[in-house]
Amino acid sequence: MLIRIIYTLVLALASPLLLFGLYRKKPGKPSFGNRWKEHFGITPTLSAQSSPIWIHAVSVGETMAAIPLIKEMKKKDPSLPIIVTTTTSTGAEQVAKLGDLVEHRYMPIDFSFAIKRFLKVVKPQKMLIMETELWPNTLHAVSKAKVPIHVLNARLSEKSFQNYRKVQWLFNLLANSITQICCQSSEDAKRFKNLGVSPEKLTTTGSVKFDIHVDQNILDQGKSLRERLRNNRPVWIAASTHKGEDEQIVHAHKRLLETHPDALLVLVPRHPERFESVFQLCMNAGFQTEKHSHKAPSVSPETSVYIGDVMGQMLTLIGASDLCFMAGSLIGNKVGGHNMLEPAALGVPTITGPSFFNFLEIVNNLKELGGIEIVNTSDELALTLKSLLEKDEQRTQLAKQAKLFVDQNSGAIQKTLEELAL
Repeated sequence: MLIRIIYTLVLALASPLLLFGLYRKKPGKPSFGNRWKEHFGITPTLSAQSSPIWIHAVSVGETMAAIPLIKEMKKKDPSLPIIVTTTTSTGAEQVAKLGDLVEHRYMPIDFSFAIKRFLKVVKPQKMLIMETELWPNTLHAVSKAKVPIHVLNARLSEKSFQNYRKVQWLFNLLANSITQICCQSSEDAKRFKNLGVSPEKLTTTGSVKFDIHVDQNILDQGKSLRERLRNNRPVWIAASTHKGEDEQIVHAHKRLLETHPDALLVLVPRHPERFESVFQLCMNAGFQTEKHSHKAPSVSPETSVYIGDVMGQMLTLIGASDLCFMAGSLIGNKVGGHNMLEPAALGVPTITGPSFFNFLEIVNNLKELGGIEIVNTSDELALTLKSLLEKDEQRTQLAKQAKLFVDQNSGAIQKTLEELAL
């Protein structure tokens, strides 16, 4: 009790800064409008008459991971009510694409009064948390309301494990409220166990990110975009880049143009508020640059960079490319990489930088199978791009092994639903 009181006081002191970051207007960032009240538990009544399944996905990445799970749940039981909460407006934007399959609300801030208001209105039958978004007051209030809490697609990197060990008292507070943790890998389960989580609460279901269903419509869109980008040009994509990484990508592209002057870079910033600044960066670097949002009928031969400035179209953009560099991996240990299984599922050869701790086991397995290339610098990236563009057989083998790895490890969604008895 005392620990939660201290935590709540600290949260109250930090909340103005947290809210400022959440509500601050940025280019490309959807507005919360009047719905900001939901962050304080003032939640509109749901249309569903019965208690829903509550899925929490903090932002875009977790929401995208939840979408195939949601679709499978609704496929099995179309009448099952589902509410999805996100903290961010960009996450809400992705949920909106599910239409009538779910209802969306913003996640209350981790104050007990806000969570209790939310629970009083929503009355969920289960809470499903995507990945590892754990908040002390939320878990306590939900558990006290006798709502089972399941953490899905859970991962615990070595870095996060070491951080939690430093505040073991806080982690114990979190773990005591959780009903079940469905881990991505046996290594994740082992780390949770070493933090004191009861083995009875742990199960390994695999990563739902392996269950990538590539709709024919996406394949067709990728093919159509490829034609707009001109079929005879080598095209590579830098997917989900972060601040401090774009400059390195631009440098690598300049180096590549020395040997492949017709190469086209598809550059996709991770966060929409950075679309415009990255566009300006490329223009200032001397590249003729176009935006995906402009939807021009074709891209001119003089265009060197194509900015993917539309959310939710990553698979289409990757599908239009010959090679994929998965970003978030060239800026030290700040991010830890992004999901390289998406290009693998599309059969697009993939490269990553040296920082991929969020996908350590996946990358190590892919490397062992010859299904991914790892580079340490932007110069190495340029050389690897050049080599792969000139060696069709190596490029084909890279894509083949990665696709095989994805196919062999799929099935996490079904295992997860079995664990949940849904």
